Amino acid sequence: MIKITLPDGSIKEFAKGVTPIEVAKSISEGLARNVISAKFNDTILETVSPINEDGALTLFTWNNTEGKKAFWHSSSHIVAQAIEELYPNAKLTIGPAIDNGFYYDVDFGDNNISEKDFGAVEKRAIEIARGKHDFKMRSVSKAEALELYKTQNNPYKVELIENLEDGTITFCDHDTFTDLCRGGHIPNTGIVKAIKILSAAGAYWRGDEKNTQLTRIYGISFPKQKELTEYLHLLEEAKKRDHRKLGKELELFTFSQKVGAGLPLWLPKGAALRERLEQFLKKAQKKAGYEMVVTPHIGQKELYVTSGHYAKYGEDSFQPIKTPKMDEEFLLKPMNCPHHCEVYNFKPHSYKDLPKRFAEFGTVYRYEQSGELHGLTRVRGFTQDDAHIFCTPDQLADEFKNVIDLTLYVLGSLGFDNFTAQVSVRDLNNPDKYIGKVENWEKAENAIINAAKEKGLDFVVKSGEAAFYGPKLDFMVKDALGRSWQLGTIQVDYNLPERFDLTYKGSDNELHRPVMIHRAPFGSLERFIALMLEHTGGNFPLWLIPEQAIILPVSEKHEIYAEKVFNSLENNEIRALVDRRNETIGKKIREAEMSKIPFMLIVGDNDQEQNTISVRRHGGEDIGAISIEKFTDLVNNEINSTLKSF
Repeated sequence: MIKITLPDGSIKEFAKGVTPIEVAKSISEGLARNVISAKFNDTILETVSPINEDGALTLFTWNNTEGKKAFWHSSSHIVAQAIEELYPNAKLTIGPAIDNGFYYDVDFGDNNISEKDFGAVEKRAIEIARGKHDFKMRSVSKAEALELYKTQNNPYKVELIENLEDGTITFCDHDTFTDLCRGGHIPNTGIVKAIKILSAAGAYWRGDEKNTQLTRIYGISFPKQKELTEYLHLLEEAKKRDHRKLGKELELFTFSQKVGAGLPLWLPKGAALRERLEQFLKKAQKKAGYEMVVTPHIGQKELYVTSGHYAKYGEDSFQPIKTPKMDEEFLLKPMNCPHHCEVYNFKPHSYKDLPKRFAEFGTVYRYEQSGELHGLTRVRGFTQDDAHIFCTPDQLADEFKNVIDLTLYVLGSLGFDNFTAQVSVRDLNNPDKYIGKVENWEKAENAIINAAKEKGLDFVVKSGEAAFYGPKLDFMVKDALGRSWQLGTIQVDYNLPERFDLTYKGSDNELHRPVMIHRAPFGSLERFIALMLEHTGGNFPLWLIPEQAIILPVSEKHEIYAEKVFNSLENNEIRALVDRRNETIGKKIREAEMSKIPFMLIVGDNDQEQNTISVRRHGGEDIGAISIEKFTDLVNNEINSTLKSF
């Protein structure tokens, strides 16, 4: 007999060779019907894999991330079979699950596949799925595996197999299809009820542009047709809300090939929006005791060698800048934290000086691969709302909780109330990924978990997601379309203070090492604004939007009164503009609506005579004719109800 530990901590005994699906049946038939994957002692299993030793078992359904991963990976096999049947000369390479669906990289040779061909692939894939073919794993020798793919003249699979050790190679079979695979499948193809091919794009074999360019087929699948229909509707909504599209329409930012890929140019309206976000956070930071600093855009290479960033990221960063001086090299700043360590080192500190809270809107640079660049969400130059707190170990808990309060204030004021917190800790099985002493890591991880509990956060603990120098607390925010984004990061770091030999004199008159907290509620202004655009569809909170009102004179004779309204609003710090164009009032209203300006203030004969404005809200609500004073109160009340106090 063996003992199986379940996620709730209960332990059940079974005969050796029991399978995850049999364990599920012992709990309930309903659970067994829904189980599609399993994990045993951190290893993903098939639902029919035998278990022969004591250990912990987790059962996954479609509602689990791991269950979806197995579902989508299995679907990639089904689509691969359909492609192989429809394109006999195609050579399959790899087909993993991704965050939303899966892809399969294929060498189509002289054939091309485009959107007009997707329907045929989907149709054949669904026919295969309806066959309810079992997914079966089997071990094969290296020689047998090589023989199969050499016979098929598939150099990609041959290359993969040549890099594997004999005795570790497995195939997955279903129907007439066989694929090189490590495992992680649903029980059978019949569970897949809906498949959609989303797009096709170029992708170099193994990500190396020196290799053959393949075609990457992106797809997604669901256990119900209704779920696919809902997903496709969300995709259409996402296209409408795409921050790249809205950023252009609202004239917030642009990109120029002459400037360089991944380097955004902020237009006047976008720059004004950024400035308001900065001032909003600066005001809150000032109340919380932060001091603003400014550091250079470059630093000597040795600075990042000391911090450990060069060893971890040097190869993926912009390459060193050489100066006329022999052996002198600088790097574009990839992180603000090493600079802030040197700010702290400016003078000796006593325990009475701590905590020191240094904040900066610091621009950093990282050389992202061109294929990974995406609007404002993945760029090569971005500005972080960075701050670093240097405190005593005794102050750590309170300081960390204070940063949680600040982050919650920022998210709440911007309408992000739907979030979960994630405590990202080390992967204990890969200690080489991290720097620093184990005892410091343990202290830092415990401090974060305890702070999250004390603040009553709904949080999960994720192994392997920590930064290389310390654990962190991430806020995972859901947007209006239900997509999850990581915003607001707080990290505890015992390592950089040691690497930079940071000290303070304690009450015992001895030198001690401070603890460092890294924090960035926005993360980066670029990514945050992209998320705000997609979350709001460009309808920013009233306090943040570049133009709160547009004044629309009905004709040229009303322009003087329109200027009077404009000046009055400006005196009351309401951002407005006057549309003086010689266009019809109908066209002015339509274009103001497209520009997503919250209020249209129409002024005609009656308004001019009665000293009023006819107010129309974006979206079509007609508020009617009111005084300028009442409109001012309306705007201020709406802003005050949105902005929370800190």
